[in-house]
Amino acid sequence: MPQLPLTDIPITEIPVSALIPAIDILGTFVFAISGTLTAASKKLDPFGASVIAFVTALGGGTLRDVLLDVKPVWVQDEKLLITVFVSVVVTLLFRSKVEKYRKTMFLFDSVGIAMFTVLGIEKALRMGVPPTIALVMGVVSAVFGGVVRDILCNDIPLIFRREIYATACLAGGLVFLIMRLAPMSGDLPILVAVSIIITIRVLAVKLKWSFPNLN
Repeated sequence: MPQLPLTDIPITEIPVSALIPAIDILGTFVFAISGTLTAASKKLDPFGASVIAFVTALGGGTLRDVLLDVKPVWVQDEKLLITVFVSVVVTLLFRSKVEKYRKTMFLFDSVGIAMFTVLGIEKALRMGVPPTIALVMGVVSAVFGGVVRDILCNDIPLIFRREIYATACLAGGLVFLIMRLAPMSGDLPILVAVSIIITIRVLAVKLKWSFPNLN
C-alpha cells in the first residue's frame, strides 16, 4: 500500500502520546517559574514578574503559531494561561522553597524544551510546512521564550552564550523529524527525540560542554 504524503495524513491517524498534554502543562509551569525567578532576581514587581513568566512559558509557542498563521495556542486553550498565573503565584508565595529545587527545576526545564521541540515540529508538519522549516519551528517553540525573557531582563540570551541549549533541541528535533518522516509507528520517535535532548542538555551541564567563543 503506497504511503500517503505527510500533509494528507488525517490528524487522528498520527500517533501522539497521551502524556503530551500533561507534559505540555508541566513544561509551561516550569518555564513560568523560571521566568518568575528571573524577574524576582531583577527586583521586578508582581506585574512585571507575570509578564516575564508569560513570555518565558508561551513566547516560543506564540511566535511559532504566528509564523504558521494560526491562533496562538494559549488563545485556544485557557489552561495554559491559567497555568502561568498559578505558577507566578506559587513562586512568589514560596520563593525560598522553590529556589531550593533549582536542580530539579533544571531537569524539568530540560524535559520542557524537549517536549516543546517535538510538539513544535509536529504542529508545523500538520500545517503542511516543509520538514526543514518544521525543525526550525520546533527549536523556536523551545527556546524563543527564554530569549525574550533574557532580553527583557537585560541579559544576553542563553542560546547566544557558550552553553549548549538550542543545539540539543536541534539534534533531538532532527532525529524526531527523520523518524517521523520514515514513518515509524507509535510514540518511538517522540521518546527517542526527547531522550536525546535531555541527555545532551544534562551531560553538557554536568561535563561543562560548550562551544568556543568567537575572538
